Amino acid sequence: MDRRKSLKVMVLGTVSSGFLLDACNTEDNKSILKKAPTGKEEKHPGLMKEEVKHLEEVKSSTFFTPHEMQTITILGDIIIPKDEVSGSASDAKVPDFIEFIVKDKPEHKVPMRGGLHWLDMQCLKRYQNSFAECNAQQQMEMVDEIAWPKKAKPEMGPGVNFFNLVRNLTATGFYTSEIGGKDVGYIGNTPNQWNGVPDDVLKKHNLAYTEKELKECISFS
Repeated sequence: MDRRKSLKVMVLGTVSSGFLLDACNTEDNKSILKKAPTGKEEKHPGLMKEEVKHLEEVKSSTFFTPHEMQTITILGDIIIPKDEVSGSASDAKVPDFIEFIVKDKPEHKVPMRGGLHWLDMQCLKRYQNSFAECNAQQQMEMVDEIAWPKKAKPEMGPGVNFFNLVRNLTATGFYTSEIGGKDVGYIGNTPNQWNGVPDDVLKKHNLAYTEKELKECISFS
């Protein structure tokens, strides 16, 4: 099983179908706004006032610095690179997703910021550059040290924990995006084409459609 398939299994096994459905809305679905009692369009249909307030507060602030976002973007694209099937993590706007989640769930702030600092310190010691300023080969060498928990050296423990968190957030962000939804073949709610009860079933129960019913029905055959 390749890396992308492994991530699909991990995310689809842990993310609720409701969250996946909401996150994978098409642009058409996103454009449908609920009418408020006043006749005006609601900006966040289905959310309570307290939830809307919290959402606006989260969106109004910025947590990661530009340098940190650059590092997160590189890591995300290492975890889920662009391939012949779909785009990369950054194409799916995973860095923005991680920025939102960290602000929405503050318990991720210290592990993420601390992990990013740890990663830069390791790279400065090895390559005299921050992770984002290292070349691709050096970045992969560093990632290989922390991406495989069972193979990692004990002193790499903080990096392993950090990379596990980034990998989980990246996979969740990607496979709950429109690009990720297409990657797993998710099509959402689509109309069916039904030609009615099959003839053999009708005969078994001694039933049949009337001529009027047949004329009024649409056939997709």
